Amino acid sequence: MFETEYDVIVVGAGHAGSEAAAAAANLGCSTLLVTMNLQNIAQMSCNPAMGGIAKGQIVREIDALGGYSGIVSDRSAIQFKMLNKSKGPAMWSPRVQSDRMRFAEEWRLLLEQTNNLDFYQEMVSGLVVEKGEIKGVKTSLGIVIKAKTVVLTNGTFLNGLIHIGEKQFGGGRAGEKAATGITEQLIDLGFEAGRMKTGTPPRVDGRSLDYSKMIEQPGDEQPEKFSYSNLTSVLKNQKACHMTYTSEQVHDLLREGFDRSPMFNGSIKSLGPRYCPSIEDKINRFADKDRHQLFVEPEGWNTVEVYVNGFSTSLPEDVQFKALRSVVGFENVKFFRPGYAIEYDYFPPTQLTHTLETKIVSGLFFAGQINGTTGYEEAASQGLMAGINAAQKVKEQESFILNRSEAYIGVLIDDLITKGTEEPYRMFTSRAEYRTLLRQDNADFRLTPKGHEIGLASDDRMKRMEEKQSRSEAFVQFFKKTSVTPEEINPILEEKKSSPINQSGKLFKLFSRPQIVLDDIKDLDKIASYIKEHDLDKEVLEQTEIQVKYSGYIEKEKNNADKLTRLENVKIPANFDYSKLKSLSYEAREKMSKIRPATVSQASRISGVSPSDISVLLVYMGR
Repeated sequence: MFETEYDVIVVGAGHAGSEAAAAAANLGCSTLLVTMNLQNIAQMSCNPAMGGIAKGQIVREIDALGGYSGIVSDRSAIQFKMLNKSKGPAMWSPRVQSDRMRFAEEWRLLLEQTNNLDFYQEMVSGLVVEKGEIKGVKTSLGIVIKAKTVVLTNGTFLNGLIHIGEKQFGGGRAGEKAATGITEQLIDLGFEAGRMKTGTPPRVDGRSLDYSKMIEQPGDEQPEKFSYSNLTSVLKNQKACHMTYTSEQVHDLLREGFDRSPMFNGSIKSLGPRYCPSIEDKINRFADKDRHQLFVEPEGWNTVEVYVNGFSTSLPEDVQFKALRSVVGFENVKFFRPGYAIEYDYFPPTQLTHTLETKIVSGLFFAGQINGTTGYEEAASQGLMAGINAAQKVKEQESFILNRSEAYIGVLIDDLITKGTEEPYRMFTSRAEYRTLLRQDNADFRLTPKGHEIGLASDDRMKRMEEKQSRSEAFVQFFKKTSVTPEEINPILEEKKSSPINQSGKLFKLFSRPQIVLDDIKDLDKIASYIKEHDLDKEVLEQTEIQVKYSGYIEKEKNNADKLTRLENVKIPANFDYSKLKSLSYEAREKMSKIRPATVSQASRISGVSPSDISVLLVYMGR
């Protein structure tokens, strides 16, 4: 195998690497997945869960395109919740609690069943680059493996440094060594590098907890699933999580260790994730709060190991232990392992194009935490896109790019390469200007045709999507064409404190009222008989309800997105000389020369580029 020139080599087998390898191999490319430990493929290094606010949308987008994260999440789930159900559908976000061991096993099995994919266990210590083009990788044993493209998904392993109190030791994850050599070579090639930090809580023995003192957190009564395919099914049984709180006593005990905390004594100089702070950071920044929530999450169906979500920390282990024993329900807690912080190298993502290919080395792609992101879902989506684009490059086919109005994945990548990030980037619904279009329920409508066109989403997926779409559209038309009499509908309207009607009216208009939901009217004879006759499932009913109730908002957002797309179509030549546009501000010239936006729309999103700068650019380009 070492004599083979692979089409794609993927370095690292976390969430990004696993999706990248699967995508490239499924697109017909000879692919090699190289990782330091084949037993740790797709490890859930932090919390045992997938999805959540905006992250759930990303998992559904990965699935719609033909990636594996949704399938694996469904098969290894122990609990399902649809978050934000009290808000509008743009905010609904699916999340599963996962069985950590099953999750990694499912990924391993899926990858092993993937054609065109080889595996090799060893550290990649360098890249083979000739005249600005990638030619392969070099391992720590000195083996050179040739490749047409390489995808780096090194996670937290590049010069990883673990902190527990005043103790420091090299590592990419607890019990695993750091990766060395790549950062230094990339800097020599002209790349900028930086350091970031993330952290994780202690893992504890569930047998030592008193759950009767905690608040039970069950899953949804009617659980759904991530994958749009028929390869998974909804959970029949679920495992409960629990919730408890810290207290002033806990905070005081934690403060006793602040002088030995790497967060406060200068040992850690890099920035951690703003939206997932450590417990010491929380009590320092939010000194007015006398308690913080802790979610007690089981690590699987049959293990007693428990993840203490909300107690991420790098304080000395004795301080962690003493403070956690003062939490309600944790009075007799036993540790499996203490929490820790980890610092690692990343490369500011403004050095990439929209395909996640580097601007400096042709054929070299970055995906995941190497780009400054945090989270399994963000990493997996980048891996998928990098794997697709590596394959497209090898096959000399058009790049695969999603724009901001098409997918959260498009928002994520555009944010990274246009704005960069100086702290671990996490996706939120608020980052997407068109979130009414980018809902979790319609990811298949948005993306399965695109995945199918490049050969990643199967014919069966495309057929299922088209059937769902046609059934939903037909049901919407039924509401538009069907009238009801005052006698039929007024009792329901009065019960829901909505104005009664005096003459027959179309169901569509009545259903659009904010007080009325499908459950209120689905027993009307006309609607009930239509649902029964066409055997409509829950997905179609939900899709129809959203299309009817939010049609005005959706139409308005589509129009706004179309305006953005017009600017997306105004391309800027790759070698454009911004210095000749004297009317541009100095900052705009400097930043656009560095980032090299591909379109006028992307240029408009660069921090420091003003509307007047964009006008100058449009005038020059004949618009």
